[in-house]
Amino acid sequence: MKKVFVNGYGSIGSRITSFLKDDPEITVIGIGKYSPDDKVNLAISKGLNVYVPEKKINDFSNYKISGSIEKALDDCDLVIDAAPGGHGYKNKKNLYEPKNIPAIYQGGESILGDESVSDLLFNSRANYDLAFGKQHVMQGSCNVTGMGRILEPLRDTLGDQLVRFDVTLVRRWADLEQTDKKLSDTIEMTEKPHHGDDVKLYFGKDAPLYVRAIKVPTRQMHLHIMDIRFKDTAPKPSQIHEIFTNEFGVATVWTAKGTKDIRDYAQSMGFNFVDTNMIHIHANMTTSIGDTVQIMYSDDQTGIVIPENHMLLQAMLFEKSYEESFAHTESIFHMVEKKKKLQDHFAKKD
Repeated sequence: MKKVFVNGYGSIGSRITSFLKDDPEITVIGIGKYSPDDKVNLAISKGLNVYVPEKKINDFSNYKISGSIEKALDDCDLVIDAAPGGHGYKNKKNLYEPKNIPAIYQGGESILGDESVSDLLFNSRANYDLAFGKQHVMQGSCNVTGMGRILEPLRDTLGDQLVRFDVTLVRRWADLEQTDKKLSDTIEMTEKPHHGDDVKLYFGKDAPLYVRAIKVPTRQMHLHIMDIRFKDTAPKPSQIHEIFTNEFGVATVWTAKGTKDIRDYAQSMGFNFVDTNMIHIHANMTTSIGDTVQIMYSDDQTGIVIPENHMLLQAMLFEKSYEESFAHTESIFHMVEKKKKLQDHFAKKD
């Protein structure tokens, strides 16, 4: 039994903690909180021990906290850092490295430059084994993880035929839980988005991948529009869809008119946090013209990285084979069942 501490209890931390509690190989010794708010009592009500920075203990005098984060880390095998972007690097330098504790970081951190948290950006489909023996590893962001679930199977199947990928990321403005974050009445362009450079860290630094990004006022997932260019005549849409038939975390849907349709269905089925934890190829939008295929797929922005964190944890703590890790993650997340339900509900109509 390994002891894990989740440092942060926002959109990512709360989800990771919920699933880890169902893992018989893991004990969640507690979660880290930095702000005295309602989420403290919510975590306690779920049976979690809540720890706070030692210098902030007095700020939490109205809550039944279990102690300081610094003390909790003394009895810990691994930390999943789910702090807001940029705080992970500070936590690495001030907490994890001095205590020699392995840590997983989220996509809001950097893997390049002076504040890099790791030399490995993890994507289970591309580089699972490289996490063995690592002390510090960064899990890719939701968009970066989502592109991997599409790009890697395409390369595995059609490698020599591929010439170029052009991807437009239509990003959500805020997560479902971020009700205090106002959705602005605008479409915002992103200069020099990091997503393409991040993907190239596992897909290959010279990969012909070109990414642009915009942000739109919705909380209902990201949408990626990917143009795939081939050396000769492009495959038919049905041939592209076939590649993902048995692919982990990729559902092919035909009748969803928008991303909210999928989210609403997930809610009606009682999926945890109304997450699907996957990519959804909108098959009715796939086109093949000349040497180019265009596909559109939606990305469950908060949910998609949670099973990836679980796979990464198994690689770092147990060095399990990919197959063993995959089977264990499936037993907790039930991705195959979710995929079937989504595909049956949004099946092609005759």
